[in-house]
Amino acid sequence: MDIEKVKSFYEDYISKIGKRKALYKKVINDFDVSSVLYPGSHIDISPSFIIPNVTYVDNFKGAIRFFKDIDTVNMYIDEQKGYKEKSEAKFIGKNYQNDLDIEPVDLIISQYAGFVGQNTKNYLKKGGILLCNDSHGDATLAYCDEDYTFIGIVDSQNQVSLTNLDHYFKLTKEKAIDSDRVKDKMKGLKYKKTANNYLFKKTIA
Repeated sequence: MDIEKVKSFYEDYISKIGKRKALYKKVINDFDVSSVLYPGSHIDISPSFIIPNVTYVDNFKGAIRFFKDIDTVNMYIDEQKGYKEKSEAKFIGKNYQNDLDIEPVDLIISQYAGFVGQNTKNYLKKGGILLCNDSHGDATLAYCDEDYTFIGIVDSQNQVSLTNLDHYFKLTKEKAIDSDRVKDKMKGLKYKKTANNYLFKKTIA
């Protein structure tokens, strides 16, 4: 695959899922992130335009084909990146629930890909950040997980808020969160107040 095909596949995919570069840039910069793990990434290589050290994980055949020539993918990233170093994007073509054999990272990205925060938290450094939405309930499970602390949200304008968080993850009539139901349905709950994305800090090693 040549660079033009990489560009075409990437841009076509982004036109379908929406641009996320600004979201990633805000979180990476605000939390001084130098390494990222992106399970269930498909071909969203946007994080690599911001920092060089990103590992993508996906077992979808289309993603495996896209990343097969990783050198060409990195060449395309180098044309688009905003830093001086060469891109060091890596790809693991397997289910992220399997052993990934990688060093712990500063940030894990979870976007519409199941329970990423639960299945890959061993690869997140203590004090590292989980960026996730609640489409499949990943944010809910992180909120219920003692290994994580809920520290902030990111709104639709990609603005981070680290205060006034007590109103999130609250159900009507003060009902308790049923995490088993979330796991079974693979769907977030209907809270009184929600955000586009949530930020959690890992509190254990």
